[in-house]
Amino acid sequence: MHRPISINKMSIIKANGDKVPFEPQKLRHSLQKAGTSPQLAQDILDAISQFLYPEITTKEIYKQAFKLLRKKSRPIAAHYRLKKAIMELGETGFPFEKFVSELLAAENFETQVGVIVQGRCVSHEVDVIAEKDNLHYMCECKFHNRQGRHCDVKIPLYIQSRFKDLEAHWQKRSDHQHKFHQGWIFTNTRFTTDAIQYAECSGLQLISWNYPEGNSIRKRVDRTGVHPVTCLTSLSKSDKQALIDLDIITCKNLCQKPESLLSIGVSQKRYRLILEEAKSICSLKLKNQGKQSN
Repeated sequence: MHRPISINKMSIIKANGDKVPFEPQKLRHSLQKAGTSPQLAQDILDAISQFLYPEITTKEIYKQAFKLLRKKSRPIAAHYRLKKAIMELGETGFPFEKFVSELLAAENFETQVGVIVQGRCVSHEVDVIAEKDNLHYMCECKFHNRQGRHCDVKIPLYIQSRFKDLEAHWQKRSDHQHKFHQGWIFTNTRFTTDAIQYAECSGLQLISWNYPEGNSIRKRVDRTGVHPVTCLTSLSKSDKQALIDLDIITCKNLCQKPESLLSIGVSQKRYRLILEEAKSICSLKLKNQGKQSN
């Protein structure tokens, strides 16, 4: 048992190995962004302060905060682990592409996943095509299942060249002459400063976990309520993978096909618990809560 010490004098270890001062307000802010009340966030912070010890990892702090939050509210706990849940979508990027498609569909876009599209010079496989009114977007998805992986400037350079080939072909079509075309890149982690600078200069739209402010993946989930099925706290790791194998990528997919739970061997008792959590998460839509933090 570690002896509690002042949280204002605590050094903690980040995922990259850096030693930094513990900042209670950051933990409180992350809890409130997940949907907790200010009082519940403070209660969890108070409880965590009782077992903090020098050079505890941020991973352990997160783990303890999640356990405490899960006892109070499974849906909010599920939202709290959203970033990790997206990384759990699998080893390949296809489930992430489906997740992005679901996010855009919730914003009233018509979407297609894994489409072969003819460009001026060659054909291209596009991860997601999104259309609404006169808007026509080519969306590429860069998925990482580990923290610390960033998309550098080479990614938008490559995607922009593909988009320009497609745009040149689209502009020749009579049904596209009045449409606005743009290339989008989604990643569940982050873009480097050079990547963002190039995209802003070239007209590409980048969407990462926390960028751009107000329209990041995090904020889109807040607005739409579209959560990956991997965020469900009542599912085991094997349950999650089995559902993904059945193309159940989001909690909404699960609510639409609840029989998929029985097909993977979930008991009747757990079936009711899991569906109740999934339905609660689907209705969890959070208002913008100020600026996003890293």
